[in-house]
This record gives sequence, structure tokens and C-alpha cells, in this order.
Amino acid sequence: MLILENIMLAFHGLKANKMRALLTMLGIIIGIASVIAIMSVGHSISTSVTSSMEDMGVNNITLGLKQKSSQEEVTSDGRRFAGISMGEQMSEEDYLTEEMLDTFRESFGDRIAGILLNEVAGSGTARKSNLTANVMVTGVNDAYLQNENLALLGGRTFTKRDQADKRRVVLVSDRLVSSLLDGKTDQAIGKEIEVYINNRYYTYTIVGVYEYDDSVFSMESEEDVATTVYLPLEAAREQNHSTTGYSQLTLVTAGVEDTSAFCEELESWFNSRYYGNNKSYEVSAVSLEAMVSSMTEMLSTISIAISVIAGISLLVGGIGVMNIMLVSITERTREIGTRKALGATNGSIRLQFIMESIVICLLGGFIGIVSGLALSVAATNFLGYAASPSTTGIVFSVIFSILIGVFFGYYPANKAAKMNPIEALRYE
Repeated sequence: MLILENIMLAFHGLKANKMRALLTMLGIIIGIASVIAIMSVGHSISTSVTSSMEDMGVNNITLGLKQKSSQEEVTSDGRRFAGISMGEQMSEEDYLTEEMLDTFRESFGDRIAGILLNEVAGSGTARKSNLTANVMVTGVNDAYLQNENLALLGGRTFTKRDQADKRRVVLVSDRLVSSLLDGKTDQAIGKEIEVYINNRYYTYTIVGVYEYDDSVFSMESEEDVATTVYLPLEAAREQNHSTTGYSQLTLVTAGVEDTSAFCEELESWFNSRYYGNNKSYEVSAVSLEAMVSSMTEMLSTISIAISVIAGISLLVGGIGVMNIMLVSITERTREIGTRKALGATNGSIRLQFIMESIVICLLGGFIGIVSGLALSVAATNFLGYAASPSTTGIVFSVIFSILIGVFFGYYPANKAAKMNPIEALRYE
């Protein structure tokens, strides 16, 4: 009951000095709003990025070749480190070959759902009559295309004959169809388009149209966005005059619980069998799960670090609260003396002013939370992400507001509690 009465007294005091109370809370409001906005924007970006990466397949593993460390070098202070051979060109013997992958399938077939292979043919400009559109031409195998999980709006996907005969048939986005063919999906099937890549024109026949996913964040303007044109893998390799194997590929795992341990097993298998005598290159495996975890941790660390810097303004706000409480106690010296003369204990006087300090900080915190959420929604919408408020930031702000109220309110409250009632009543 005493706490409720003190809260009512605190609101009465704030109402009597509205402008002073608002200016006192300003530091708290700015600090809390900054922390909430930064943490919420960071949480929104982190959630969107990790969600996009998980859509790619959190259990996928990227298998690629990396240069081996060169001979060990010793610095002047005795420290040892391994350098990297720079600028060394890969030879045909360095690449992952089809024979290697066939043996790999036999050994790990029960734990591998698919091997995703692709060949980038290049970025360029698609043309039809006088219309143009930016594109990225990529050759893919059937497993890669299935993993993309494209929503086909018309036509068909690639056939085994398309892959075997290296046909220059393509899947294009509905965005490209809108730019070059008036958005008529049915009429686009069977039409030819020319793509200008590396100072040369290539002619492709459209066999399918997929739905473009515009939810993926891009730094490019709407006019400059390049959509992917999918081409059969062997057709792309022929176009690039590729006669070697693969420097990188993606594995879709099946029934693998610990992808990190599986990555180590894959590295050991490939390197011991094929790259033990290779002086320049070795196989490296990285799971997408580890990449997602690393990305989330990095974004969280950056968000927290910036929030701590923004939280410095909370200390400034706390000092402002202490200052105004000291002024308030000086103004209300006779009131304190009267209460103590009527039997109020030091504890009740102390509680009254601590509660007043907490109320000021909580009100400022509430206004700061609302302002911070509004700022975060505006910022995330501007950046093109879905707003995702940080619950941790909100809880932290409420608790921190209470702690600031107690910490910076205790000294003035304790000073009021120790007043001599006789001297307080004589105060002019």
C-alpha cells in the first residue's frame, strides 16, 4: 500500500512540474530509443539474412579447392607462421573430376542427397528487338535446379536430353519476360533471346519461365537488377570452353546430424585419397550451418557493441535524474521535515524519493521504447527488410530503466531521509 501511495505522490510531483520532468526524462528517452532502434534493426537484418541462408539449405556443404600453406617462415622475433602461395594457376590435375565424384557417390551415397554443380557463363544484357534487360547466365545440373525450388509459371524444366546434347535452352524469370516480351508467359515459350556476354552475342531458346523472388534484398536499383538465366550445365561449360573439372561444388546432405564433423570427414577422405601428393591445393569443406551461426554471431556482436555506445546517453540521463532529484529535495525540505515530525521513518522517506526516481526513469523508458520501435520499423522498411523487434532489447531497457532509477535516485533519497526534522522545518 505504501508503494502505491508513493507512486501516486511521484505522479503528482511530475504533474506539478511537467516541463522539468520532460527535460529530465529526455536523456533516458534518447538513450532507450537508440538502444531499442539499433538492437531491433540488427535483429531484423540478422533474422532476414539467416532466413535467406536457411532457405538455401542449412545442411548444405560447400566443397572446394583452396591453396595449401606454403613453407613455414620465421619472423625476427622468433614467431612462426605459414604463408600462402599467391597467384598460382590451377592445372587440369588440380580440379575435382567426374571420376572423383563417382567414387565419392559410391562411398557416401547414403549420406548425400545430391551434388549441386554450376558453371557461371557470365553477366550480360539480354536483348529482344529494341528492349534490354540485365541477366546472369548460369549453367546448372538437375540437382542444382531442383534445389533452387523455382516456381515454374509456364513451359518446362530441363530434360536429360537437354543436358546430354548441350542444348542452348534456358529458363528465364517472369521479370525478364515483362521487360522483353510484354509479360506474356505463354507466348515467351519457344522464343529466342540474344545475350551479350564478354563482347559476344549468344542466342538461347526459352523453354520455361519461373517466378522471380523479389524478397531478396539487393543494393541495386530496380532498373539495374539482374535476373538469373538458367542454362544446362554442359552447355555452359561448352560455351566457356571448360575442359577441366570443378573447383567448387555444393553437397546436399541426408541424415547427417553433425555437419561440422561430416565436413572434417569429407576433407580427410578427399585429401588422403586424391590431394596428398598435390603440392598446391587441398579440399576444404564448410557447412552452411556454420556460416549461418558465424554470421548471426557477428551481427549480434556488432549490434551489441553499437548499443553499448548508444547506452552511454543513459548514464547522462541518469545523472540528469540525480540532479533534478537533488533540486526537488531542496524545494521540498519543509515537506520532508513535516513528514518526519509526524512520525515518518527514514525508510519511508527514502522509499518515497527512490520511487519518484524510478517512475521518472520508467516513463522515460516507455516513451523511449515506443520511439525506438517506430524508428526501427522506419529504418528496416527503408533498408528493405521485414521489421522484427528485439524482445531482448525491450526487456533490457525496462530493467535498465529501473536500475537507473534506483542507482541515481538512492543518493538524493538517502540525503532526504537523513535530514534533521527541526532544521528542515526551519528551512526557508
